[in-house]
Amino acid sequence: MKALIVQGGWEGHEPETVAKFFAKALEHEGFEVVIAGTLDVFDDAEALTTYNLISPCWTMGELTPEQSANLRAAIHSGVGLGGFHGGMGDAFRGDLDYEWMVGGHFVGHPHVGEYTVEVKDSSHPITQGLPESFLYDSEQYYMMIDPGITVLADTIYTYEGQAITMPVIWTKQWGAGRVFYSALGHKADEFIKYPAVSQMTINGIKWASRTPEVQHS
Repeated sequence: MKALIVQGGWEGHEPETVAKFFAKALEHEGFEVVIAGTLDVFDDAEALTTYNLISPCWTMGELTPEQSANLRAAIHSGVGLGGFHGGMGDAFRGDLDYEWMVGGHFVGHPHVGEYTVEVKDSSHPITQGLPESFLYDSEQYYMMIDPGITVLADTIYTYEGQAITMPVIWTKQWGAGRVFYSALGHKADEFIKYPAVSQMTINGIKWASRTPEVQHS
């Protein structure tokens, strides 16, 4: 099993540290992990299809049209896409096709602090082990959402007199490829502070990958 983690972009999300953290976790799960520190890795369309999983950890940044098309084609062919917070949900702003593939995109976080996450499907292999409801202290992401996603956890976002149900963890299909996204994980220390969230993220990345032992749809 091979995984590609592409790290870089805005340093506030500690992409290098986070990439190393999850590379080690995936290696423990039996993956051969490649960490790329440049978007040039998306230039080789054929090479991208050799991976079981691609995990972008690149807040903001910009793909060329060819790089974007290559990434989307690889996922559509069956390579998994998995990631979290701004590294995947605030990557490549303005690339609408990329955002469609992910299933949503960050637009703001007026609330930073403690909030409640509600798990909607505790039977899914991604969310198994998470409490049905838990407090999380970080940026609470407000996102534009594809109505076709499958929501595994959400939160109530209260802002300017409105209380809105906002997805936090979701999955979707992009052609033959599985997509996993979690809005949790602003910095590396959150995965230490919330070990259940760390395990959920690993579960999600594994679920998205083309691993033969993962059977849950």
